[in-house]
Amino acid sequence: MRVRTFELRLLAAALTSLWALGALYVVVGYRPGGPVDVLVALISLIPVAIAAAAIVWPPIARGRYAFPAIVWLGLLATLILVPALGGVLNQLLARGPQTLLPSFEAAYPWLLALGATGLFAGLGIARHVLGETALRRNRLILAVAIALASLLGTGSAFVAAALVNDGALRDRDAPSSRFGPTGDVRPPMCRDGVNAGPGASLQLRLDGDVDGGSVGTVALGGARAGADIRWTAEVASPIAVGRYGTARVGGHAWSLEPRVGWALVPDREIDRQLVDVQVLAAALTPEAWATAEDRGQELVEGARARHCRVAVDGPTFLSAIPQARWLVGSDALRRWRGELDYWVFADGGLGQLTGTLSGPPDALGVKGIAGTIRVDLSATDRGARRTITPPVP
Repeated sequence: MRVRTFELRLLAAALTSLWALGALYVVVGYRPGGPVDVLVALISLIPVAIAAAAIVWPPIARGRYAFPAIVWLGLLATLILVPALGGVLNQLLARGPQTLLPSFEAAYPWLLALGATGLFAGLGIARHVLGETALRRNRLILAVAIALASLLGTGSAFVAAALVNDGALRDRDAPSSRFGPTGDVRPPMCRDGVNAGPGASLQLRLDGDVDGGSVGTVALGGARAGADIRWTAEVASPIAVGRYGTARVGGHAWSLEPRVGWALVPDREIDRQLVDVQVLAAALTPEAWATAEDRGQELVEGARARHCRVAVDGPTFLSAIPQARWLVGSDALRRWRGELDYWVFADGGLGQLTGTLSGPPDALGVKGIAGTIRVDLSATDRGARRTITPPVP
């Protein structure tokens, strides 16, 4: 029994740590400027207390099936929380959402995790309140009641506070935003499409990892004006190391490679290096618009945006983001799968894109269980006038 108690407390501690990490994300990162920012942060601490109760009163149960069922309940809550934490971290790092729950799709993993955590802790609380000799049915009924109370109470309070914040911010117009139009404007629906605009300041980052360990990065920055473009990228991977670049001005094109410098290349070689334009041409096609998942409206640095999501395979990802070749070489990524999240602003322009692609790690040149490539793209100041200057060879 002591071993089981220790195992359950260990599982409860893991759950508590995950909820505490989520609360830390909110406390530190969620500051859109609404009247109840602090209240939203404080409510996010309640699940931490619920999970911590299972450390004090672990849900011990005798029986052949009862103990494994309780362990699986705790593991279920853990498995749901891990990707949900990644999602909210991506939202906060993107500096976008004025509400942490822009749609039901974003909210339901948290509700499932909260319900599972409440039931897990409730079984221990019920055993402590009713005593070990109480009928198992009575303890289960009390545990379910505690779980429902924690789910409805905490969930309702958090959603209400977040929506109050959202409502207060809805009428607060930012004077300007580098991502797109501000004010009382509505972004188009996902099915209505997205465009690249006349130009953009571009930032692209690619990260490759195997089993959580980094195996390569690409950090690209530059600008596009129509079909003219110039960018440079710092690359560090088993495939390539150094500073690379692309430029096109008028009918002339250049390519930058380490130890070579800028050199003239045929203009057609630059067609697939237009970054945001290439993403639209290869992945965010009209066919993809029709099946894109609508994740709701969000506020990105004061500009309203429609959050959309599409599924992609490896070849499509490579076609949309050819810079990923610096991470995977000649591998076609045929067994890789993932998704791209993109934000369409009121001008119909693509301002932000994030995505994850996963598959066999041999493509990244490292042995392991699972390989992952993450992409983060921003295309800002799309309406600004800019002139692309040619490089000096």
